[in-house]
Amino acid sequence: MTIKIVRLLVEDEENPLAIGTDCPRFSWQLAQNSLDPEWNLLQVAYRIIVADSEPILAEDQGNMWDSGKIESDQSVYVPYRGRTLTSGTAYFYKVQIWCSNQQDGVWSPIGKFDTALADADWNGKWIGRADQQEEELVPASYLRRELNIDKPVLRARLYATALGMYEARLNGERVGDHILAPGWTDYAQRTLYQTYDVTQMLHEGRNAWAIILGTGWYAGNVGMMGTRIYGSNPCCLMQLRVEYQDGTSASFCTDESWRMNEGPIRYSDMIKGESFDSRLEQRGWDRSGFDDSNWTVPDLFQEYPGTLQPQNGPPVRITQTLEPVRSYMTERGTIIFDFGQNMTGWTSLTAIGPAGSKVSVNHAEMLDESGLLYTLNLRKAVQTCHYVLDGESKQTFQPHFTFHGFRYAEVETSSEEVTVLALTGKVIHSDTPPSGELHTSDELVNQLISNIKWGQRSNFLSVPMDCPQRDERLGWTGDAQIFIRTASYNMNVAGFFRKYMVDIIDAQSPEGAFPDVAPDAGWRIYKGISNAKWFAPDNAGWGDAGVIIPWTVYLMYGDLDILSDCYASMQRWVEYLEKNSEGLLRADYADHADWLSIGADTPKDVLATAYFGYSVSLLARIARVLGKDEDEQAYLALFKRICDAFMGAYVSSDGRIKGDTQTVYVLAIHFDLLAPAIKPQAINRLEQLIVNNGCRLSTGFLGVGYLLPVLSQNGLNDLAYQLLQQEEFPSWLYSVKHGATTIWERWDGWTEEKGFQSPSMNSFNHYSLGSVGEWLYRYAAGIEPDSFEPGFKKIRIKPYPGGGLTHINGSYECPYGIITVDWVRENNRFSMKVSLPVNTTAELCIPGSVTHTVGPAKYVGSKEGRSVYTAGSGHYYFESELITEEARSQGKLQEVADEHE
Repeated sequence: MTIKIVRLLVEDEENPLAIGTDCPRFSWQLAQNSLDPEWNLLQVAYRIIVADSEPILAEDQGNMWDSGKIESDQSVYVPYRGRTLTSGTAYFYKVQIWCSNQQDGVWSPIGKFDTALADADWNGKWIGRADQQEEELVPASYLRRELNIDKPVLRARLYATALGMYEARLNGERVGDHILAPGWTDYAQRTLYQTYDVTQMLHEGRNAWAIILGTGWYAGNVGMMGTRIYGSNPCCLMQLRVEYQDGTSASFCTDESWRMNEGPIRYSDMIKGESFDSRLEQRGWDRSGFDDSNWTVPDLFQEYPGTLQPQNGPPVRITQTLEPVRSYMTERGTIIFDFGQNMTGWTSLTAIGPAGSKVSVNHAEMLDESGLLYTLNLRKAVQTCHYVLDGESKQTFQPHFTFHGFRYAEVETSSEEVTVLALTGKVIHSDTPPSGELHTSDELVNQLISNIKWGQRSNFLSVPMDCPQRDERLGWTGDAQIFIRTASYNMNVAGFFRKYMVDIIDAQSPEGAFPDVAPDAGWRIYKGISNAKWFAPDNAGWGDAGVIIPWTVYLMYGDLDILSDCYASMQRWVEYLEKNSEGLLRADYADHADWLSIGADTPKDVLATAYFGYSVSLLARIARVLGKDEDEQAYLALFKRICDAFMGAYVSSDGRIKGDTQTVYVLAIHFDLLAPAIKPQAINRLEQLIVNNGCRLSTGFLGVGYLLPVLSQNGLNDLAYQLLQQEEFPSWLYSVKHGATTIWERWDGWTEEKGFQSPSMNSFNHYSLGSVGEWLYRYAAGIEPDSFEPGFKKIRIKPYPGGGLTHINGSYECPYGIITVDWVRENNRFSMKVSLPVNTTAELCIPGSVTHTVGPAKYVGSKEGRSVYTAGSGHYYFESELITEEARSQGKLQEVADEHE
């Protein structure tokens, strides 16, 4: 039996080209390469060697670092402890591990990483156009230069960034596959840059280096706030470093030697689409030998005052191409294409026609009653791309610096002589690797799971946006915090949310309030002057994202650094909340509350105080994890006082909570704010409210994420399944039954009785209400990390079968490998297959009384009507007889009461 090392990562990336730290962290997975795997395998020691030369590493030598044999089972986020790393340098490393079933160490394949470019090593200048017109939409800038490579190249790296958006090209080819680069940040504070390996794109002799520069988030339209939020004139900074095979090197940069012109992109705007006139294209402009004598010298800009930071988190990429599932001609001669899936991205058009003829492609999520595009909900956004043909041959067009949210596209031509040859959909999102899969016995639930994933794909673009179609597309913090646990099960979002936490902290107010949206993009100013009068200096459930997101990343991935990095900012948030409270009760001015609840009005002061308590309780746990014992005790004491204040102000002796909505009970129970004797009464009242509402929910953004977990945890699991599988309005499956392929923003986005909701705020591609995905993984499938050994180092398998589901097959790739759970329920018979990755342990809580097992799981007792086992890595099988829901519910409530006698 042997073990192999797989999935080598540095800072969660495979072979990264620019790590933004002097102390990178190494992670790896262990896998058995046998058809007859063993059980209970653990790593007992590791060794890491790092070298600045691959030949040195091949000799099992590490001239930069040799950790020696370290007796440890740590295989995630092991920090570098070697010599100081040099800026812009390639390093190579290997990992050796010893496992509990063998004496000899096993070596990994060779991994590599490059260090970031230090500030002092940037030699280029910021170039662009300083005389941009005052018009809202302006042409993109085209820049070029030629350079000479006079000897064989060993390694070449292109470092590229912009205030705006860029597309870099070498010798007629696009560099890299990053979309919407450099990504969205608060450009006043920091700008990301990308690093590309361009070794194979250069050749000896003359080479052409070219750039297309657009407005992007920096100078184009952002949300509802308008254009030029961060600045007026896009500019870029790039540096090409070439190492030759003879040991010498050269550096080429953006500077006044470049040439600049306009081109066919008449505008390309994040909110207003693109206009492209191919008659203005200058063939060969991005190749050597092009005559640019009539081009101008670009303007030089001052040195950037903010932080230049290497790409952190996954870049946006095209991840999928969709073909239309049907198309049809409208009465006015246009063609509507249906891609069968609501998505974010754009369409790629292939057409042929006379020079000067025009093709316009308009995009929308829905069709109206007449079968035409429904675009009323776009507000000021324009999801249209205009293309002018050059008449020479068939042409393929796709936009450069914009994106759309759509399922349908309508193609309109200016002439009958134009022939549309093809239209495909390009799906884009931050390229977070898939991590979870779920399939159930209910096809409607399976479609819901698909909708949740597509909602995440559609809205995770550099930041977690709220919607991809209308003039908003902002990084709302409340949406992000309620969905992050679901997001983590769907995809590996560790790097994505580490980057987003930097955005949140950048937008934290001087007083300590975490923001509603991040990056801020002028939102604080806008909400004070807009007609909506969203004047609140903070918003409960939104600002609390600054605590909830780091804690969840730690829990799901075992990332301790995010807690220490964010700790001071979290403290400032809690201090702000305490300072702006009366008797530890928060005021009712926060605007958003339980956003878009349906038929229920949760009091804002109750909700705000509840979230205040939750942030404090999480901060106490974080302090404990970081070894800050005094802070932990102080926050525990503060949490106790908040609970007392909450009980005294909002909770009556019979367990009724002010507002009497589903959400007030869900939050009070989930945040553990209630006195022990009151909690069972609150649970009963929550059940009563749901049943009296026809077994339908009334929760909005903040209540919905915790609704089903609270029910399953407190003896009401069948009621949780009733809500999940409810098909009448309002419910998750109502939209599924009516053709939804993503999560809608609101329960009543469209109903049979009323049709479309008000177009002023009605997105059909949102992710917040999809936070039920967390319950599907954690409770229905039963896959959950242990908070004392986070990142799934210790796994809890505790499925909650129920409702009409008879089967769930689920898998989740945690930092240690793939966890699988496959259970089947037939009447009171339950069977489950479980697979656990190497170097993990698990607690297996099997529903009912186990009658048969396969595998060396150790029985440790029974609890809450479950048979409890402990196990290590390997495959296991269990059969059991279930206890009825009524008996389990009564036992659970009695246990809650007895626990606090």
